[in-house]
Amino acid sequence: MECVLGKIVDNQMVLSEFGKIVDDEWKKSFEIRDELFLDTYQIMPNHLHAIIVIRQSRKNKVKEETARDKNKVLYRKPKSLSSFIAGFKSAVNSKIDDYIDKCNLDIPKYNIKNPFFLSNYHDHVIRDFHEYLRIERYIINNPAKWNKDRFKHNGK
Repeated sequence: MECVLGKIVDNQMVLSEFGKIVDDEWKKSFEIRDELFLDTYQIMPNHLHAIIVIRQSRKNKVKEETARDKNKVLYRKPKSLSSFIAGFKSAVNSKIDDYIDKCNLDIPKYNIKNPFFLSNYHDHVIRDFHEYLRIERYIINNPAKWNKDRFKHNGK
């Protein structure tokens, strides 16, 4: 929950170098996935909001986020939201660690003991157009409401 992705200036998000890495990887994630469409998104100083559309073809129906194999091992289904988020987080961690090395920054690298992202994420299925508009408005207006944001722990 550290504010390492940037800061709010005059109600606008100004990305840090880490924030730019997150932004680049977020956009790339949708270029390489046909099953997902990026709608609205907003990077905040310590989190990200987005509306993602999951395209389901007859061949590729995403029924469950996780499944169990014959040995009862839980795994992420390919082309699921959880698989996408895990891949995105992994790509960002690698790029940020590369940036830390390249710039000889005197900060610890990110790993399991020092995670860059929280281990989980919050998702919500948008049920109708009015709910979509409400959530889209919330995302777009989020920087202007930063001072009242419940996720603002150490941001300025």
